[in-house]
Amino acid sequence: MEQEYCCGIDLDLYDSPACEILATQAAKGRHLILLSNKQVNHAIQVLLREDNYSAWLPISQVKHLYPSQTPYQAIPFSRQQILSLIPEIIAYTQRAKQQPNYYLWGGTIGPNYDCSGLIQAAFASVGIWLPRDSSQQAEFTQPILATDLLPGDLIFGAETKVNHVALYLGDGYYIHSSGPTLGHNGIAIDSLTSDNPYSRKISGYGRVICSLV
Repeated sequence: MEQEYCCGIDLDLYDSPACEILATQAAKGRHLILLSNKQVNHAIQVLLREDNYSAWLPISQVKHLYPSQTPYQAIPFSRQQILSLIPEIIAYTQRAKQQPNYYLWGGTIGPNYDCSGLIQAAFASVGIWLPRDSSQQAEFTQPILATDLLPGDLIFGAETKVNHVALYLGDGYYIHSSGPTLGHNGIAIDSLTSDNPYSRKISGYGRVICSLV
């Protein structure tokens, strides 16, 4: 069995061994395994257990890992359980919005998030794990129609493929973290009927009916 580790501190993980572009962040306590013992450009590839996301960890940060006493065990959630937790998930995003923040590509810990990082963090705050990226979240959720939207459902935006995600709040409004070029450079609330770039490129809607297991 592969040795599993826990993060002793919040860690930044990158999209390549060069460790120049942030891919995701691993909060203190998250579980991971090393995909190889081979070092590449002073980095090592790891797999985060909660969302099965692979990225590169600088070798200098390996000292902050410690062997896990018990392997990660995913907790299954029923749709009814998820439904009961939606108010807490929405409250998480609203608290995040109240903190000074800016859009951070790869941000999943806060106060600075990217779009899918905010959504993943909000659901993870109540123990529900979703995939890391917006396109993965779109594939993971149950497709629904706009007319069936309920608070806690996800709203996806696409150009050639899904590249943005927001959380539906109800009454025609959604909350999301968007970048400085086309969005708010941080967390904001928008209307489905507003003339903003993301409302114009909505490509679909999804409902979270389970947690990653």
